[in-house]
Amino acid sequence: MTTLGKEFTEEEKKDMPLYPIGIVAELIGTTDQTLRLYEKHGLIKPARRNKNRFYSENDIKWMKCLRELIHNKKISIEGIKKLLEYAPCWELTECSEESKNKCSAYIDKTKPCWELNKRICNKDNNGKLCEDCIVYLSKKLRAKKK
Repeated sequence: MTTLGKEFTEEEKKDMPLYPIGIVAELIGTTDQTLRLYEKHGLIKPARRNKNRFYSENDIKWMKCLRELIHNKKISIEGIKKLLEYAPCWELTECSEESKNKCSAYIDKTKPCWELNKRICNKDNNGKLCEDCIVYLSKKLRAKKK
């Protein structure tokens, strides 16, 4: 994908706000009002064009994680907000001891792994990538707000 001659990386494409709220609600099986509630509580921050909300692929992935936590794990919105402040990513993703012992965030708990490694975590972590981790997505969302 290009815009005015600029090539976008795969990560840049995943961050592009292309999907309007109605489409996103349909894709994740919820309502527009629910997405507005998540926004009100600071769990999501859609891009705006005029007064319309638009979401990226990463936003959709994060909202699917939110739905999983709320509906299947029975965690409240306030609970999710607290969990994201305090829980280390290896607790939420249930990493193996071997993976944790290789993880720079586990070894040096002052920074998340993606900041220490400056790259996506090794794929030997059950095929999981940082960009799929709810902690990573949440921190990235918070950074976008600032």
